Amino acid sequence: MGWLDIRTPARYAPLISLTLPDPQRMATYPARTAPLGRMARSDEYGRPVEASPAQRMALRVLQAACVLAVLAAATYKVFELDRFFVPKELVLHLAALLAVVLCLGSARRAGIGRVDLLLGGFLVLSAASAALAQNPWAGVRTFAVSASGIAVFWCARSVGRAGLARPLLAAIAAAVVIGAAMSLAQTYGVRTDFFSLNRAPGGTLGNRNFVAHLCAFGLPVLFLCALRAYRVLGTLLGAIGVAAVAGTLVLTRSRAAWLGVAAVLVVFLVGWLLVPTARRSVRHWMRLLLLLASTAGGVAAVIVLPNTLHWASSNPYAETAHGLVNAKEGSGRGRLLQWKNTAKMAVAHPLLGVGPGNWPVHYPRYARASDPSMSDTETGVTSNPWPSSDWVAFFAERGIVAGALLLLAFAGLAVAALHRMRAARDADEGLAALALAAMVAGATVVGAFDAVLLLGLPSLLIWAALGVLSADEPGRWDVPVPIPLRALGMLLAVAVFGAFTLKSAAQLVAMGVYASADRVSEVQRAARLDPGSYRIQLKLARSSAPCDVRRAAAERAHELFPEAAAAKGLRRTCGGRRRHRR
Repeated sequence: MGWLDIRTPARYAPLISLTLPDPQRMATYPARTAPLGRMARSDEYGRPVEASPAQRMALRVLQAACVLAVLAAATYKVFELDRFFVPKELVLHLAALLAVVLCLGSARRAGIGRVDLLLGGFLVLSAASAALAQNPWAGVRTFAVSASGIAVFWCARSVGRAGLARPLLAAIAAAVVIGAAMSLAQTYGVRTDFFSLNRAPGGTLGNRNFVAHLCAFGLPVLFLCALRAYRVLGTLLGAIGVAAVAGTLVLTRSRAAWLGVAAVLVVFLVGWLLVPTARRSVRHWMRLLLLLASTAGGVAAVIVLPNTLHWASSNPYAETAHGLVNAKEGSGRGRLLQWKNTAKMAVAHPLLGVGPGNWPVHYPRYARASDPSMSDTETGVTSNPWPSSDWVAFFAERGIVAGALLLLAFAGLAVAALHRMRAARDADEGLAALALAAMVAGATVVGAFDAVLLLGLPSLLIWAALGVLSADEPGRWDVPVPIPLRALGMLLAVAVFGAFTLKSAAQLVAMGVYASADRVSEVQRAARLDPGSYRIQLKLARSSAPCDVRRAAAERAHELFPEAAAAKGLRRTCGGRRRHRR
């Protein structure tokens, strides 16, 4: 009989085949007997699911984190960037803390692959670089984003190996669509304090470029979920999500995201031809054509429909497309100049770099005052707290070896995806490998032209997607994890990720205290909660506090950003200055 009863009417067979595992596929896996009275569960490849309660709880943590991180934002408008970044970093660190503890608690054996070793080496070098950074507060904060992101990657791998890949991918796809929906809501007139007006339509991400990045690297997961949906309704919902994402990509006019989407589509469409099981499936071809049509429909809709955005150009989208790779003027020329100066920084600090998050601390020493990356309002300060490229930042801030290790890890994921595409036993398995390759391409290209893995939300979603899609990486070493080692790992995770969580929570509280402060004592309290905030220290140095308090705040501000002219000037207040600690 197999999976279908012989009395089942033939006209229902195609419908049932969409929801039941392929019996030929099931034959390739060892037979297992379900406990009496309990139905056996299977993953998307037909393999029995053996997830422990702790792994299922870790899945729920990661699912909730993906959605909450998109929505998390504060209303403290004086902190125009950090009011979006800090809440999302808090969600990332809390998710890493809970997921790592849950996964370690249920671990009996650990599968360690080459990519895991490369990422481990990257983290070790990043930690050493952060410990020696001139601005240790920025170093710890930026390192924490990388550490929590890679921890999420390992937890997502554990969840995927337990057979729970599909629900986690669905949550990541939902998070991408929610981010696009928030951007579209702002585009068509919704106003709230949780949106920023400076870089509309950024929605709850605060910046149109960040929304565009989210849509670009999230598109492969959306495609995968829609193509592998059990029912036609799932594919239709996926098509609606793809249309929303495509429309958002056009509205945001982000060159980095447009280049990333081009890379994603090229890899996905070319890779489709390398997956025999998908190439021969009429059902998947029909679904792919539906998704491509919905992409075109979303683009056409946002161009035709009137919106509340006010662009300086009469034809903004054509202008962005025309200048997509223009490096002779505008932002393209500024990027090249910035990369050139940052390369000098990397050469001057080849071993461990200048420290995670310390690019803005050192860049003024390599740039002229007319450099587009420098602030127009304050001398000696960069306009953005990061360079216009993940990869430039990693090589300059953490050293050439650390940057190479991370690059090799991404290359390892791409190679593993290629092998799995060609050896896929069915269309679903091939499509998962194809989505992994497209995800690597999108994150790499977008990260080459803007900050992505340096930020909390993209780190959470990218590392979670890469982890669950690469759960079956070949060539792993199966290592037993004894109980004492698990206990030690859990204690270490609580200490490290708990510290990261508390630091982000203190930053958020300090922002709230500062935003509502009407007395000097409240500014002092905010400075104690977040000693690494240059803005708060500068405000305290300019306040009516006693001279010794102002001098101390000016010294701390100067230590955070030694090239900033404002901090240098305030050190001379009250008739003297303290000796600068090197």
